[in-house]
Amino acid sequence: MESSSENTNVRIQADENPTLPVLSGLGLQLAILSIAGIVLTPAIVIRAGGGSEAFLNWAVFAAVLISAVTTIIQAKKIGRIGAGYLLLMGTSGAFIAVCITTLAQSGAAMMCTLIIVSSMFQFVMAAKLSWLRRILTPPVAGTVIMLIAVTVMPIVFGMFDDVPETVDISDAGIVAVITAVTIIGIALKARGVLRLWAPVIGVVVGAVLSMFYGMYDFEKIAQANWIGLPQVAWPGFDLSFGRDFWVLLPMFVLVTLVGAIETIGDAVAIQKVSWRRPRAIDFRAVQGALGADGLGNLLSGLAGTVPNTTYSSSVSITELTGVATRNIGVAIGIFFLIFAFVPKFLAAILAIPGPVVAAYVTVIIALLFAVGMKIIVQDGLSYRKALVVGISFWVGVGFQNNQIFPQIVSDFAGGVLQNGMTAGGLTAIILMIFLELTEPRRKRIELDLDTQQLAKIQQVVEKFAKKNHWTEAMSARLSLVAEETVLSLIEEVDAHQRHRVHFTIKKSDSGAELEFITTAGQENLQDQLALLTENDTTRFAERELSLRLLKHLASSIRHQQYHNTHIVTVSVANL
Repeated sequence: MESSSENTNVRIQADENPTLPVLSGLGLQLAILSIAGIVLTPAIVIRAGGGSEAFLNWAVFAAVLISAVTTIIQAKKIGRIGAGYLLLMGTSGAFIAVCITTLAQSGAAMMCTLIIVSSMFQFVMAAKLSWLRRILTPPVAGTVIMLIAVTVMPIVFGMFDDVPETVDISDAGIVAVITAVTIIGIALKARGVLRLWAPVIGVVVGAVLSMFYGMYDFEKIAQANWIGLPQVAWPGFDLSFGRDFWVLLPMFVLVTLVGAIETIGDAVAIQKVSWRRPRAIDFRAVQGALGADGLGNLLSGLAGTVPNTTYSSSVSITELTGVATRNIGVAIGIFFLIFAFVPKFLAAILAIPGPVVAAYVTVIIALLFAVGMKIIVQDGLSYRKALVVGISFWVGVGFQNNQIFPQIVSDFAGGVLQNGMTAGGLTAIILMIFLELTEPRRKRIELDLDTQQLAKIQQVVEKFAKKNHWTEAMSARLSLVAEETVLSLIEEVDAHQRHRVHFTIKKSDSGAELEFITTAGQENLQDQLALLTENDTTRFAERELSLRLLKHLASSIRHQQYHNTHIVTVSVANL
């Protein structure tokens, strides 16, 4: 169960409103520090794929606009689209390989069609996420987040010496070290508002220092216009649905699936760092994040640019600054909109030397790696989960570094498994599927969520305990847990509506696991149990007694909330 201790690192939590200077200042620095990645990804794809300069300018413009819109939607939500958290959106590096392949072989129109079709899979995943809860688990999400570092850091390390030939490599090292030391020093020791500016102060110090060593590209800024729009170079769609489409579609679906896993991990992680008091993960927010991700990909395909995704740096920055208000996402989106129409400003950002950017990203990725570990550990690291995480992580490392059958992997599916995040993420998914298929058979029953049906549930529990040769004390303990969980759920639902509950029980390593799937109220049972350690004079005595009894009898309780579906999983240790 979640701890009820406060996270003192959170200065402004998700539902609070900071002052305008803090809102605009932090929004501006996050927009500045993220805009280069949004612009560089389509630039890499289109130049490597042989696209025209006009198409490149159009794709970059469209990517920034779509990132602005989807970042705002993630923060504020539109219906069920959006997480309601600070999740920055930008172009996805995971699509670089497949987009280059498609652009070079079949053209930009085919790329757009494939992006649109594959985006539909994210909408399906968002709607049916509760079906995938046993596969796309916290160990899978945490492993993928840790593998982001494995995938990204080789590129980042290569940026440390990305300087003009006239610049000495040792000078680049000096600039990178001073940038990193500035960010880390301020982040570790500064308090109050100064800590919020640690990343941007470090980058500014590094950029100014780089000017003295001749690293900063002033010519790029001078050639850019102040305000302007690119020439419209929309590629259209390829609707022939020929051989190329069917050969390339599995690659796009696979990368889309991996991107969805990353988004799930980000949506879980951002909730962990956005509240002072730890809360149970709200999977409705995760579904919303996936929906916004799918919308971003759909818009990218319609506009003719590289797909976008959530940026994991949102979690790292939130952890670093302690500011989690969703209004920051709106501010970032507004600044993105402004940047899209100011080419000179984009040029100034892109002119920042590689060593400075690399030092900043190194600090951010280090924090992100730690967040991935935290997600895995907080879920409870059993022997089986530890094995899944360990194998998947090192498989990802091996593929990323071309150490596992490189000749075969390079030819398979266009080399998509050469990406460590893809290889490790798929390994984790396959292992979780294997675990699920080989789990002990569950006893099931479906009935109305009503006190009159408790006897039927208790009969299933008693037969299950007898089959496993458990003591009468264990059987009574399981029956009491089932009763108290059902009573707790009944307290939350609308008494004027009929609700069904799907109950299952299975044997676990330490005892038994009971699962209740139903439509329920808005309160999270897991959070209510955590609040029992505090003085709550507004709670009815009978209700509190029931919850305390459930907390005492169960070894762990997890309440997962999805749209229209609530799942309560209770583990009971054998006596």
